Amino acid sequence: MRAVVVGTLTGPDAASLSVVPEPVGAHAGASDGGRLLVEVHCAGVSFPDLLQSRGEYQLATAPPYVTGGEIAGIVRDADPTTGFAVGERVAGLVHYGGMAELALAMPQYTVRLPEHMSFAQGAALYLNYATAWFAIRRAQVAVGEVVLVQGAAGGVGTAALDVLRSVGARTIAVVSSDDKERAARTMGAEHVVRSSGPWLEEVRELTDGHGVNVVLDPVGGDRFTDSLRALDLCGRLVVIGFTGRSIPTVKVNRLLLRNLSLIGIGMEPLDRRFPGAIRKISDEVEELAATGDIDPLIGLRLPLERGPEALRLLDRREAIGKIVVDVKPS
Repeated sequence: MRAVVVGTLTGPDAASLSVVPEPVGAHAGASDGGRLLVEVHCAGVSFPDLLQSRGEYQLATAPPYVTGGEIAGIVRDADPTTGFAVGERVAGLVHYGGMAELALAMPQYTVRLPEHMSFAQGAALYLNYATAWFAIRRAQVAVGEVVLVQGAAGGVGTAALDVLRSVGARTIAVVSSDDKERAARTMGAEHVVRSSGPWLEEVRELTDGHGVNVVLDPVGGDRFTDSLRALDLCGRLVVIGFTGRSIPTVKVNRLLLRNLSLIGIGMEPLDRRFPGAIRKISDEVEELAATGDIDPLIGLRLPLERGPEALRLLDRREAIGKIVVDVKPS
């Protein structure tokens, strides 16, 4: 079968279209050990895929390996223990192996894809919306609260704006360009500020000097301290990731003096301590998709032979919303 393979851990340039054997057995990460084989129609590309290509991700796999952390397609083989049946439309997180004509899925990270959603939307669904939903739930965002979203035009950022709109929160998006501002507004951002400008002062003006109730931060890096400064008294900051390429530190007196809370999110450690937690999050994502209240933003679609370019676009920070690779032509 055709697949995009990363040959060495030297980054996106090590990825190329290849012919590889069809996958056998079950995914190594399947919680029940059951085989769930999916005919991939579309694959989603995300920041962990880029990190994996350099051996910098905690769930890395040894090269050569098939890249692609998310898939959408049709079940072609399923053990009864997985809860899925042959012929069902599904989407999910696979960590690796997704940018191929066939991929092994993990049942706990797999959801049924409703008929009203395309396979491209399905490839943009799981990782971004599970992350956004989990972050919003962990922060206990309430109706009417003001939430600042860093990296608001990226995959997680646009998903967060979409979910926040559905729960009735007010949103301020931080972006870096006109195109990204348009994307954030499309996904429901009430206000947009530029990361290259005096965004902290603008956020304070938009909140009558009080600051925001919650910050969702998938970026980290240099702007992290100002994200803390942007919080109102008793505010909460959710650490989602570090697309800014550096992991920030915090002086804890900032938390003490303003009664602030720092919250991390990590689904796999939670599931190890409380088995079934991931399945519960997956069920919530499946319900979000079924209601039709969300609409994943697809910034670009590329054919399978251009799969390596998808990784390079992420590396150059040119992605808006989700980059989707069409594995099986529509």
